[in-house]
Amino acid sequence: METITSTTPATSIISSKDLLAHWQGHRNVTRRVIEAFPEKELFEFSIGGMRTFYKMVQELLLLAAPGVKQMADGTVPQIKEDLYPANSKEELLALWDAQTEAMNQDWALIPDERFQETILAFGAYEGSVISTVLYYIDNEIHHRGQGYVYLRALGITPPNFYER
Repeated sequence: METITSTTPATSIISSKDLLAHWQGHRNVTRRVIEAFPEKELFEFSIGGMRTFYKMVQELLLLAAPGVKQMADGTVPQIKEDLYPANSKEELLALWDAQTEAMNQDWALIPDERFQETILAFGAYEGSVISTVLYYIDNEIHHRGQGYVYLRALGITPPNFYER
């Protein structure tokens, strides 16, 4: 196998601004999944021993904005279950929206070169900033897929994933 070496600096295939827009597009779809759930089922419905969608969304809230803040200013967030409690779908959506705005503000503070740096996310998980961002996006997509299964089981057509 031929080894390829380059003397040209690495180039980005996606800008930081476009990566955030991509992630926020996924967050828009996930928000619509939350909206699609009937109130009671959001907090109580599960299949096969999986967590409720509310609990999955709590995990997404635990990771997203606090994770971006750590990337921006080095603040190591705590992993604490039920850190973002909500007693209604309306409260959960308000938390989601507040985090979306916080992510936008903190993201603007992350210099492009930071994405290649190593981070110990939540003080425990080592990887590059970019690999950590991609993990957060993948994790959201995974849990949203579980939400889609729940909605289908409830006889509800989930939002189109491609309409961001």
